[in-house]
Amino acid sequence: MSLVFVASLMVMASGAPSAESQDAAGQSPAAYAQMAAGQTSDAIALLEAERVRHPDDPALLINLGTAYFRANRLTEARVAFTQALGSERRYSVELADGSWEDSRNVARRALGWLDRSVLAAR
Repeated sequence: MSLVFVASLMVMASGAPSAESQDAAGQSPAAYAQMAAGQTSDAIALLEAERVRHPDDPALLINLGTAYFRANRLTEARVAFTQALGSERRYSVELADGSWEDSRNVARRALGWLDRSVLAAR
């Protein structure tokens, strides 16, 4: 699957992050800046740490799944996207292309392109 499509699914934010949802540098737990800069391992480290504090945050889980996908950690990507899809939390998220979409729809689409990319690699 093309990285352009993967990048379009990156979640920019779930709205204005609250003070408790930011790290010491003021970054959102969605690690959008690291993802956009191609710093996949930095994004994974930040997202995994934030996941402890926000285990059910769909935006965080979607970006974690995207980062895992970029790192070719496909099983972990599937788990993160599945958890985002099944999260009790549900809200509109802003995507990298500026559009807004329901977090469950984004997670469902991400699982679809993950499945297609795995099939294409066979």
